[in-house]
Amino acid sequence: MGAGHHHGHQHPGAVGPDAHANKRRLSWAFGVTAAIVVIQLVGALLTGSLALLTDTVHAITDSTGLLVALIASSLVLRPATDKRTWGFRRVEVLAALGQAVLLLAVGVYAAIEGVRRLWTPPDVPGTELLVFGVLGLAANVAAMAILASSRSANFNMRAAFLEVLNDALGSLGVIVAAIVILTTGFQQADALAGLLIAALIVPRAVVIMRETVAVLMEFTPSNLDLDAVRQHILALDHVKDVHDLHASTVATGLPTLSAHVVVKDECFHDGHAPDVLLDIRDCVAQHFEVSVEHTTFQLETERFRALEPNCSAHA
Repeated sequence: MGAGHHHGHQHPGAVGPDAHANKRRLSWAFGVTAAIVVIQLVGALLTGSLALLTDTVHAITDSTGLLVALIASSLVLRPATDKRTWGFRRVEVLAALGQAVLLLAVGVYAAIEGVRRLWTPPDVPGTELLVFGVLGLAANVAAMAILASSRSANFNMRAAFLEVLNDALGSLGVIVAAIVILTTGFQQADALAGLLIAALIVPRAVVIMRETVAVLMEFTPSNLDLDAVRQHILALDHVKDVHDLHASTVATGLPTLSAHVVVKDECFHDGHAPDVLLDIRDCVAQHFEVSVEHTTFQLETERFRALEPNCSAHA
């Protein structure tokens, strides 16, 4: 004795027209960051600067991350199939997690090397450092401008934008270090700039890792209160219990919700079951911040519920 309901106007694996625009933006941004890598690598080799070397490694991470993001954006455009019912929507989450891991590794390296160089600072030519810092900053600003309009589109685009933003701030740190070295001769400024870059990288990497892992672990979306959902459904006419209530996120903008709803026996005899389903759908659609387009509700009687193994009101 069960009934299910699914609503929404889009195929589960479908993507909007913005996906194609995001792919184009990622292509341009990847080209720019690849140029940054070349420029800063030459500068790091010529100057021996830790700040510039760290920023170069960061730029390599950005470039690699954007390449992964570009590949992910291509996979996301593939349609869903019977074997992959959500298509490749979750690839963008995996790509963002990979970028976050790379960022964290770079941040840890910069922190360790920066502390070491505070005690034994090498001589770094300030003029050359300034030139390459300015070139890197200009290229990063260009990449940021390309990605800015779509930075909130999904995890993938957000991670890509944050990487370029962090690299731009790193380039700014390189410029400041160069000016300090030129004006005061304080060579430790280079190591301090490297530590600044590490401080910029690590917190953002941790945030992205936490959010993407939450999706992969199928945790409840942070802005959806399942207890409130349960209470609203229980308050509906004819509803006696709610169990096996689950909510998760497949990918950015694609939350899902499912539940077993126990209703009065007569609902299955007087034809009222479809109305109960509509009431549940409208309840979820109207009362919560998250717009859940993919829902599945199973209606059942108390007798049917008792036959289910290991059922729990909070499962």
